[in-house]
Amino acid sequence: MKISVELTLTPLHDDYEPSIIHFIKKLRASGLTVLENPLSTQVYGDYDEVMQLLTTEIKEAFTLIERGLLYMKIVKSDRHDYEPHF
Repeated sequence: MKISVELTLTPLHDDYEPSIIHFIKKLRASGLTVLENPLSTQVYGDYDEVMQLLTTEIKEAFTLIERGLLYMKIVKSDRHDYEPHF
C-alpha cells in the first residue's frame, strides 16, 4: 500500500535550525521520495518502509531536541506527482 506523509517538525527552543536540517537530511538519505517546502516535508512510498523510517528518525529527532512538536498527516495514496488544476 502506498502512502504520502506530510511532516512538520517544530523544536520549541532557540537554535532550532540544525535539528530540522538533520531530520530532513536523514529522510533524504532513505532512498524514498522526499519533497520539501518552507513549511513541511513530504515522504512518499510503501507504508511499511515509510513508517519504519519515520519511527526511527522521529525518535532520533526527539532525542536531539529539548522540547518539540511533530505534526504528521498520512494519506493513503502516493501523491508525489500531484499538480493543482487551477
